[in-house]
Amino acid sequence: MSRVVFFGSPSDATTSLHAINVAGHEIAAVYTRPDRPAGRSGDPVQTPVKSAALEMGLEVATPESLRNPDEHSALRSLGADAFLVVAYGRLLPAGVLEIPPMGILNLHPSLLPLYRGPSPVATAILEGVETTGVTVILLDEGMDTGPVLARSEPIPIREDDTRDSLTSRLFELGARLLVGTLEGVERGSITPIAQDEARATTTRLLKRADGEIDWAKSADQIERQVRAYDSWPGTFTSWGSRNLKIIAARALPADHGEPGMAPGQVEVAGESLFIGTGDGRIEAIRVQLEGRRAVSASEFLRGQSSIAGTTLGA
Repeated sequence: MSRVVFFGSPSDATTSLHAINVAGHEIAAVYTRPDRPAGRSGDPVQTPVKSAALEMGLEVATPESLRNPDEHSALRSLGADAFLVVAYGRLLPAGVLEIPPMGILNLHPSLLPLYRGPSPVATAILEGVETTGVTVILLDEGMDTGPVLARSEPIPIREDDTRDSLTSRLFELGARLLVGTLEGVERGSITPIAQDEARATTTRLLKRADGEIDWAKSADQIERQVRAYDSWPGTFTSWGSRNLKIIAARALPADHGEPGMAPGQVEVAGESLFIGTGDGRIEAIRVQLEGRRAVSASEFLRGQSSIAGTTLGA
């Protein structure tokens, strides 16, 4: 069994942390992002990985940066065979890459070289591809460019998958792949394979502005946007002077033989809320008006029936 240092931060990374521990590998330390103020109180909140590691009785480190030579010395002193990186949230500098003799194994939620970078799951949903998967690579100085150690079989992206639900499925799959890959590297039975640069695609960091809905797009595109940007940056539009979040929605085809709805035009039928797009319409399932809590469309309409006939995003 290997002695490892685990790097990770969000809840989905805890799946791999537990899997490595259950498999019997020795976890010398867990590195995660520092506690950050959150909520109205501004009290410091630790990452899910830190919480899980402390419950497991593991040593935890939360450095602000890994560029300090003292941090490199601390990592060397742990005597780890390999480092494992699962959604740590920052790049490891060159000085750290050189430390573990078995290298640094990085779990990435796409079938590399497709969808490198910070937003692979959201981008796959947004682009409407049918399948995705996970890859374990040897980390190098590039952005997800290291040689491939293992790839999962493609898994289908379901019609109702959001970024959060698909991410959870991928990291559950990835936890099993990471354990098997670590053991293969330990045995010397895995040969790293260079990525095909001709097939590489790169995603970008999402910004809040990406969530604003352009109602001139098709209903299918907008539905994928809603699913892809759950829960960050979310999808939103304006109703008059107020912000309206569209939290869940489904695309409906254009009604043949009937006049179409203008992009952004709102139609209410009973307890259902429909919005016109550039091609077809969407039914808003769950929404949140600025300053209010998130509610179903039917509950929203009981208090905001005046939205009927208006145009969103105008």
